[in-house]
Amino acid sequence: MTDRARRPTPADPMPGADSGTKVPSAVVRDLPPELGPDAVAVVEGRSFMISDATGDIPQGSIGGLVHDDTRFLSRWELRIADKPLLLLGSGTVEDYSAAFFLTNAEIDGIPSNSVGVRRQRFISDGLHERVELENFTNAPISFDLSLSAGTDFADLFEIKECISDRSETITRLHGSDGTYLDFSYTNGEFRASTRVQAVPPADRTEGDELIWRVHLEPDHAWRCEFTIPLEFGPLQVAPKHRHFGEAFDDERDDAISIWSRQCPDWRLESELLRDVMEKSKSDLGALRIEKSAGGVPIILPAAGLPWFLTIFGRDSLISAYQTMVSGPTLARGTLLALAAAQGRQFDDFRDEEPGKILHEIRSGELTQLKQKPHNPYYGTADATQLWLILLSEYWRWTRDDEFVLGFRENVDSALYWMDHYGDPDGDGYIEYATRSSQGLGNQCWRDSWDGIKFADGSTPVLPIATCEIQGYTYDARSRVAELADGPLRNPELAQRQRAQAAELYERFNRDFWIDERGGYYAVGLDGDKRKIDAMTSNMGQLLWSGIVTPERAITLANQLMSEAMFSGWGIRTTSSQDHGFNPIGYHSGTVWPHDNSLIAAGLARYGFRQEANRVIMAMIEAAKYSDYRLPEAFSGYDRSYGRLPVPYPTACSPQAWSAAAPMLFLRTMLGLDVRDGQLVADPQVPIEYGRIALDGLTALGKQWNVEAAGSEASVQAMT
Repeated sequence: MTDRARRPTPADPMPGADSGTKVPSAVVRDLPPELGPDAVAVVEGRSFMISDATGDIPQGSIGGLVHDDTRFLSRWELRIADKPLLLLGSGTVEDYSAAFFLTNAEIDGIPSNSVGVRRQRFISDGLHERVELENFTNAPISFDLSLSAGTDFADLFEIKECISDRSETITRLHGSDGTYLDFSYTNGEFRASTRVQAVPPADRTEGDELIWRVHLEPDHAWRCEFTIPLEFGPLQVAPKHRHFGEAFDDERDDAISIWSRQCPDWRLESELLRDVMEKSKSDLGALRIEKSAGGVPIILPAAGLPWFLTIFGRDSLISAYQTMVSGPTLARGTLLALAAAQGRQFDDFRDEEPGKILHEIRSGELTQLKQKPHNPYYGTADATQLWLILLSEYWRWTRDDEFVLGFRENVDSALYWMDHYGDPDGDGYIEYATRSSQGLGNQCWRDSWDGIKFADGSTPVLPIATCEIQGYTYDARSRVAELADGPLRNPELAQRQRAQAAELYERFNRDFWIDERGGYYAVGLDGDKRKIDAMTSNMGQLLWSGIVTPERAITLANQLMSEAMFSGWGIRTTSSQDHGFNPIGYHSGTVWPHDNSLIAAGLARYGFRQEANRVIMAMIEAAKYSDYRLPEAFSGYDRSYGRLPVPYPTACSPQAWSAAAPMLFLRTMLGLDVRDGQLVADPQVPIEYGRIALDGLTALGKQWNVEAAGSEASVQAMT
């Protein structure tokens, strides 16, 4: 074995570490096939439930009711005469509610399709489910209806891989009167319980099964309801309790619904664009976290369903940036929540360093018992810069000096981290390498173990400095200089940050550029300062950051829109000419909507408006084939391969930064920005989208009406 082979890589970031200390931590998820492609998910804040199309959760499946990173139901099966129900149709009503229309299989004396069954389900402060049965025969019928429930109290990380057997330590105290099933579990300081409450009470209980003897006259109906309460911590804001009549109504008065109503009124001639934008707003409403920060309620985006319903540094920050055109509320909540958890000490297990913005927060059993480092985990090299970028963007759109001044110490700590701990060898580049036995090997947005590779498919050694992280750093320093000239009132800081940004600009364009293959930027430098020569979409994000020289921007635009990079549905994460390319590889050839939204904004920044619109239109059209929702990613097959985009098999859907991508697309087409105390527009709206109007857009403490078609625009402040 060579010396190089023994060195840390993203695939083996801690060589020689005891593999027995590892616990489930995979980034890429597997989706067992038993739930089927028509699986139904409902989500509300930190809670979600995934079932098969009939509403059942088969025991041993990936499905379940999950809250706060713990699975509270792992089995939930409804039966008539001990036979599964037959599916007529099912789906979500709102993101937090679903309906299932079913009927009976043939049973003794009762033909199939005799009993109409409707299951209604929603999540608020707990799980609520109603089951209604109706007799469609001409004679009385009687049968047993049973509900089998169970839980393994699995940690979210385990659900993705290997579940510990807790069966011997789960206590069952079921009500003898048929009113409830009660499961509880304790492991040290970790406690969890599930209570299934039933109205009316079951006629009998057998094991973990509630059984009713149902008698139905012709055309008569019978109903029962189930509730599973969920507990919320002191800093969590529980969703408002709703009843069944309310759960399927549109009007709500929780914080995210208020934000939704405060979004601009979109008047869009394009039906497709309108449907995509409305889906975007709806999904962001579902993927929200409501918290209390300093006694003030805030909301911010969670990363995605099902595995990432929590605060993520990078994901939440980019999502909030993308939504600025819909108001500053999500950005404000994200800034506050992440600043409150900014790193304050050195902790190798959690990859924590003073001034660093976190990567991810978890609260399940493995984390509470310190087997996982996620309380919170800081293994990301870009969230700190993105926090500074979002703070600047928030100030640009609000001019809220007082809010920014409240983060003066956070800004200083973030800059100190960038100057020292983020750049341990002092070469001017932010780089990453984990110090944790449970740490991520790649700590950029391509955070799967094989997300960063050479063009020949080989794996680089750590530490790694990826190109887009340097772009974020350049942008962050430039923006902090602007804040220092403005609300921070620190001319010395402004001068220092501008000088560091300028130095990084020159150094980066010298060290990362590759002349071969027509010219492009390396995806990174490895631990030996070798250029990692894969051609990736990361170079497109450099345009968004503004670190690209004007003459090279032309080359990048051509590369990004080439057949090797642009699939026809969007820009691939990796060039199809690289040996490591895989159209269904998580970061090695798929198409990511959030990535494309930043690239399109970058293309527009450098004046490539037609190319930006080509990306945007491809993305919007792709959404048409997934119920107007852009998933986390889809496969990178060429558009000629099929007539519709090929799904990526385990994509999160919805996912926040994909849901927010259409909002940044809209901003890019309109050329919306704030300059000199005014909202300005420089539109290039594709003719296919006709006229676009935004009424009541919030910026600079005012409400604005914006209307645009082609390259013409009208921007007026509302009185």
